[in-house]
Amino acid sequence: MENESQTDITVEATQPTYWLTRFMMLRLLGAIYSVAFLVAINQIVPLIGSDGLLPVSNYLGQVRESLGSTSAGFFNIPSLFWFFHSDTALLTVSWIGFILALVVLAGYANAPILTVLWLLYMSIVHAGQEWYGYGWEIQILETGFLAIFLCPLIDMRPFPKRETPFQVIVLFRWLVFRIMLGAGLIKIRGDEIWRNGTALYYHFETQPLPGPLSRWFHFLPRFVLKMGVWFNFLAELVAPWFLFWPRVARHIAGSVIILFQLTLILSGNLSFFNWLTILPAIACFDDSFWSKLLPRSIVDKAKAAASEAIPSKPMMISAWTVTVIVGLLSIQPVYNMLSPRQIMNTSFDPLDLVNTYGAFGTVGEDRWNVVFEGTMDQNPGDSASWKPYVYKALPVRLDTRPPQIAPYQLHLDWQMWFASMSTAEQYPWTLNLVWKLLHNNPNAVGLFAGNPFPARPPRYIRAVLYKYSFTEPGNSGGLWWKRERVADLWLPPMSINDPGLIEFLKGNGWMIPLTLKK
Repeated sequence: MENESQTDITVEATQPTYWLTRFMMLRLLGAIYSVAFLVAINQIVPLIGSDGLLPVSNYLGQVRESLGSTSAGFFNIPSLFWFFHSDTALLTVSWIGFILALVVLAGYANAPILTVLWLLYMSIVHAGQEWYGYGWEIQILETGFLAIFLCPLIDMRPFPKRETPFQVIVLFRWLVFRIMLGAGLIKIRGDEIWRNGTALYYHFETQPLPGPLSRWFHFLPRFVLKMGVWFNFLAELVAPWFLFWPRVARHIAGSVIILFQLTLILSGNLSFFNWLTILPAIACFDDSFWSKLLPRSIVDKAKAAASEAIPSKPMMISAWTVTVIVGLLSIQPVYNMLSPRQIMNTSFDPLDLVNTYGAFGTVGEDRWNVVFEGTMDQNPGDSASWKPYVYKALPVRLDTRPPQIAPYQLHLDWQMWFASMSTAEQYPWTLNLVWKLLHNNPNAVGLFAGNPFPARPPRYIRAVLYKYSFTEPGNSGGLWWKRERVADLWLPPMSINDPGLIEFLKGNGWMIPLTLKK
């Protein structure tokens, strides 16, 4: 037994190995990709399809006109949808990506499969317009690109005969370093309530999509919430600097980062962002760590692969090549992080290979929600019988507990959270949404939790701005929320005969025949 423990790859003290680390990273990547493509399967046609809220054909046409040609558009915004973008094409790309992601999740991955996944999802992100404008969308592209170089060219087995390239492991640590440090710096520079430790007095209530435990977090004692801010800074401003240290230090730093991400997972619905950030943090842990957590059968398979490992010159060359590329492309993101005018969640190259990140640089102290309402009444005044279109996650009904949605993403809900802090002029597609609701368009209605007018479309649609707040737990009414209406309507009542609405839709190329729900 003593001799066996000395030869086991997982306890080797002098030279860390990463067989089990690669195994864990690729399985998690497969899970994240599968969720991301499932989101596209369910939502891409209502969002950017031919009858979508922001049709991709219109968008690509505008880019083509702006840049002068299709080829210029492709090289600036690479996407397969430059060549075909029918609804069938959108769904085909999404389904192929979902199936391949399940293959990776099951334990089978090589460089070509991961390359195809990266290309397919990049095509969706680059055609997705503001629906895919979030930081985690370019983060998954950078993560997916690096993952290509973890794997052999052909061998798909969970434990191939090719060792994990250490250079790529370092690149993943560099990725999580930029993610965490960028998020910490944007907070310190961005909002006084982060600097004075009071940000969490508001965050859990005003975040985009609260979860089932968000109210519990919100009503924690103030000193606990202040401690949460300091833990945030520990994870984002201190821990990243230890990611490149020897084993004990980076294991502790990686643990702090993962614990922080798990806390965020419990306290809200931030899509797959937190799981995606955990993925590169896994690179902080070598096989000596994972061998203590994973089943013995998996550890033995890793040990067997290590004993039969064959050096691969092509993998070594590709690993060094991508290291040089990432190093050169990191210059601008690093300069951005050091700049007092730091921007977040931005790419500096067309392929989104090396990006700058950040999250919640400012935290709102009030929660605003826009609620779409319809009525069959002839007079669309406040005395009419207005019925709300209930979102799938954003709060509308006061007695409904916030659902657990993440790692799934609801694009409409997210965009309406941003829209509630702006005006309809800044989110013109909301008028296209109104038009579709006035026709009971099934794709548009399907973005909501249900249709309050299943038999026939409403005569009028309006959008009302409310201020929402959590109620105290255990209140007599069993309510989760209280709200008050803002005086001015976010959108006035509109009907299918509204000349201003029709003219606006025609001007944006959105006036196309609609399918009425029977």
